[in-house]
Amino acid sequence: MENQIHTDQNPENGIENQEKTEFKSTEVPPSPKEGQPTDDYKKLQDELAESKDKYVRLYAEFDNFRRRTAKERLELIQTANEKLLIDFLSVADDMSRAEKSFREKNDKELEGFFLIQTKFKKVLEQNGIKPMADNKEGDFNPDLHEAITQMPAPTEALKGKIIEVVEPGYYLHDKVVRFAKVVVGS
Repeated sequence: MENQIHTDQNPENGIENQEKTEFKSTEVPPSPKEGQPTDDYKKLQDELAESKDKYVRLYAEFDNFRRRTAKERLELIQTANEKLLIDFLSVADDMSRAEKSFREKNDKELEGFFLIQTKFKKVLEQNGIKPMADNKEGDFNPDLHEAITQMPAPTEALKGKIIEVVEPGYYLHDKVVRFAKVVVGS
């Protein structure tokens, strides 16, 4: 604290009055005993800790948002033509049926058809379409197969197993886009 002597002159009697005036500037509170923070100091520490916690949570939330949107964007790009590719699957089935009927003929004139079919399959593969493995006499899996009918099993071992694959199933980037239509033994 500063002490300043201020003199006033009284015009009537010419006597100087001396007054001591104390100026209160921004005072620093008395320091507490070491190891004992004040209430204000504790309050500031708590506010700082709370602000840091909010910041860390907000940063983590933003980071999760950024990752999620990047993943969604990648999935959107991968499945952008999903409907078109699914529509082409019926064409692939027709080509497979035609191939089975033409394989028996072995005509040189059919080479063009087989080249087109091979190219068509490659285009589907390049766009992420993969056929499911033919699980004839394998276990029925409702996540991959659609049972269109049941037939009496020719042997006891084929009960509950796939007897015939009527229409193959397909994946698009490891996601089932068409279930395999199968006949199950009962």
